[in-house]
Amino acid sequence: MPDFIKNALQERKLVEAYNGRPEYQRNDYISWIERAKQEQTINKRLSQMLDELEAGGIYMNMKHNASSK
Repeated sequence: MPDFIKNALQERKLVEAYNGRPEYQRNDYISWIERAKQEQTINKRLSQMLDELEAGGIYMNMKHNASSK
């Protein structure tokens, strides 16, 4: 995991929420963020991941009941 993602998870206190997701979701989030070429897109995707982890019940803009809080 890139340091900037790890740091963002730690700053928002979402490491536990991230680790609680299935491995495929953790991998999807990381590869999705890393595939972005522009800084703006990277930040937008990172923000979306963090917001979804914080809210729970959402994965890639889709309802995900297993992660509901």
